[in-house]
Amino acid sequence: MGKNNKEQSSPFVYSTNPDFKPVAEAEIVLTLPNLEQPLRVILETKHRAGKTVTIVYGFQGKEEDMNTLGKALKNHCGTGGSVKDGEIIIQGDHRQKVFQFLKQKGYNKTKL
Repeated sequence: MGKNNKEQSSPFVYSTNPDFKPVAEAEIVLTLPNLEQPLRVILETKHRAGKTVTIVYGFQGKEEDMNTLGKALKNHCGTGGSVKDGEIIIQGDHRQKVFQFLKQKGYNKTKL
């Protein structure tokens, strides 16, 4: 058995591309304050087997903060949903509830 060489941090061994530049570390993502979040609330039924969902998109910030907001919205509406691909998905037509909740929490740039 060979020994593992843990000192090498790059997964690349050799590149024939003369313009190759290693990928930098992921940039730190900061969450915008509530007043500056450009959130949009829409209703969608396409590609969901005829089910209606309310989608909140446009959140700019950390994944954990978006998950926290998604959980708060699901609790407020009393329904299920998920957070994926940069969207908060709430099951059912809850546009007005979601819009009022976001206004109450200080998301002033929210649009229906």
